[in-house]
Formats: sequence, structure tokens, C-alpha cells
Amino acid sequence: MQIKFILEWILRIVLALILVQTLFFKFTGAPESIYIFEKTGLGAPGRIGSGIVELIASILLLIPKWKTYGALLAFGSMSGAIFFHLTSLGIDVMGDGGTLFYLACLVWLGSLYLLIRYRHEWIPERFLAAKNK
Repeated sequence: MQIKFILEWILRIVLALILVQTLFFKFTGAPESIYIFEKTGLGAPGRIGSGIVELIASILLLIPKWKTYGALLAFGSMSGAIFFHLTSLGIDVMGDGGTLFYLACLVWLGSLYLLIRYRHEWIPERFLAAKNK
């Protein structure tokens, strides 16, 4: 096996695990999750909705044929999380030392890597070919 193949699988597993670890808190209404989504104005629908998106993203990241779509969902979801951390929430949320923010940044960067690496799987060929001319 190639080392790059193994490292990319490890990356996809790590990204999926980070996304999955927060689901329990979002779906059970943990005080931290309620605080975050109330502070951003998204409330319970935003909390549950983002949890569903992140669950789908984590599953798709682990399916080779669908990994880029999982990365796209994770990238979009983490873009929103980072935006709210930089605006209304702040880096340190309820004394977490910035853990949620840094994990969001890690997932964002890992997803961006996968999207760039496998751009031929999700960007139509005509757009890729036009850029090469």
C-alpha cells in the first residue's frame, strides 16, 4: 500500500471522528450546544440541522466513492462554525480554551485538502479543462 493512500484514510477517519464526537452533545441538548446555537440565533433547529449535516458528512467521508461530497459538507459546515467563532461566539466558548474552534479549523483544513486533491471528482471536467487552457 502506498503511504499517501494510508495517510489520506487516516485523515478521513480523523475528520469523521471529530465530526461524530460533537453529535451526542448536539442531539441531546447539552448546555454548551444550547448556548452556542442560542448565541448565534440558530436555536434548536440549527443545532439539530447542523448535527444531521455533520453526521451525513462523517458517513460520506468514509465511503471512497462519496468522500469528496463528505468533504464538501464538512467544509461548508465548518466554514459556518468558524464564522460564528470569529463573530458572535469568540474563540473560547464557555471556557473550552478554544478547543471547538481549533477542531473546526482542523476539519476545515483537512476537508479543503481533500476537495483540492480530488477536485476532478466533484468539479465538472469542462471547468477544469478551461482553467488549463
